Amino acid sequence: MLTYGITPPKAKNAEERILEIAEKQVSRIKGLGADALIIYDIQDESDRISDNRPYPFLPTLDPKVYADVYLKELTLPKILFRSVGNYSPELLQAELKEACNNQNYVFVGASSQNQKVQLTLDDAYQLCQNANRNIRLGGIMIPERHQKKNDEHFRVKNKINNGCEFFISQAVYHSEASKNFLSDYYYLFETISEKMRPIIFTLTLCGSPKTLEFLKWLGVSVPKWVENELLNSKYILEKSFDVSYQIYKELHEFAMDKNIPVGFNIESVSINKEEIEASVELFEKVRKDYRIAQPKHSILEDTASF
Repeated sequence: MLTYGITPPKAKNAEERILEIAEKQVSRIKGLGADALIIYDIQDESDRISDNRPYPFLPTLDPKVYADVYLKELTLPKILFRSVGNYSPELLQAELKEACNNQNYVFVGASSQNQKVQLTLDDAYQLCQNANRNIRLGGIMIPERHQKKNDEHFRVKNKINNGCEFFISQAVYHSEASKNFLSDYYYLFETISEKMRPIIFTLTLCGSPKTLEFLKWLGVSVPKWVENELLNSKYILEKSFDVSYQIYKELHEFAMDKNIPVGFNIESVSINKEEIEASVELFEKVRKDYRIAQPKHSILEDTASF
């Protein structure tokens, strides 16, 4: 499973500008050969941390509206993120009831205990099961949380019990934390003799010191040696590209050795042209290696409806 992730344009944009952005994204994504397109639903996470947000929070278009209206030319499957705390039960229920069979959703909970929400993550899972059992539901997996609490594999198991069929990580810069999770995940499911669900790791490029600051603000764990390499590099984007590709290689090799179903999501959430082009280059490089290295039984068999 190889996916490409984007955020919708800012809601403040004029219609002409939104159409222009969408046209460029459609043209770019058509040629990628991705298995699915992820469209994020961003939320203000300032309740999670007291430090100032490096970039101001600006609301974006609704992911479903952007997918249905502006990206309808793209025929590949779309995975829609939903920050469920922003929606009333009635609103989300109505959307899910109208969703087509095998529409892909990923539910995201509150960024912190301090965030005021209309709907909890557990309630959203239950609502989805009651509203439309034909939806393919995914969950979030956070390697950094496993690093601190050592329980992410149990969280994943609980989400599976709530209907999740696949998982997508936040941006990965700490391969050791991700391997620790995969190891615990593997042995837990060996113990209970249950089939592992696909884990899709997200790779995102960093093109500037401020972007690095923002990644850390979001909670992405960046090892000190990686931070040093990036900040002391003459070309930080190129160094980030190399680091991300090596993380892919390391996680892919580790997972293949144990036949853990993994995929990779290369996301492009920047408006910087160089970073966008670099994300496409990274996707193509990963795709070339990934297709060659895949065993006969692959993650695509487990996610056939994508």
